[in-house]
Amino acid sequence: MKNKTAAVWITFLGGPLGLHRIYLKGRMDAIGWLLPLPTLLGTYGVLRARDIGVDDTLSWLLIPLLGFTLAGCALNAIVYGLMDTEKWNHLFNPTAAGDAPAGRTHWGTVIGLATALLLGTTVLMSTIAFSFQRYFEIQQEEAAMQTQPDGTKKSGD
Repeated sequence: MKNKTAAVWITFLGGPLGLHRIYLKGRMDAIGWLLPLPTLLGTYGVLRARDIGVDDTLSWLLIPLLGFTLAGCALNAIVYGLMDTEKWNHLFNPTAAGDAPAGRTHWGTVIGLATALLLGTTVLMSTIAFSFQRYFEIQQEEAAMQTQPDGTKKSGD
């Protein structure tokens, strides 16, 4: 029996490593095994930015992978937590009755939903803000490099 509350917490806490997919769909789930890849690449981007600085282009390209993976897992946790008991049991406990206790919402589920909503939204908005900021900074740097000191454009542009 797949428990909804456990799935919400596993998705929120271990989702970036694919643990929720393995819990719900089994060890043979390809996405569950591939999900750690963007998480590790994004983590590498964060570590690289700490060592080299945020001006590193590869860092700012990799960091959003981590942010969007975390936000996506938080969204998945919210979807699982808000799923109706009958639908949950139909999808993940097909041999159980529609109103089986494993698919019911408890206080632990509600706390997991609130936590996923709070932290998932924070991560998503931070990732979007970081990405846009770095993108526009790079655009501004490129525009400054194309302009000569007297304010005219370089020839050939």
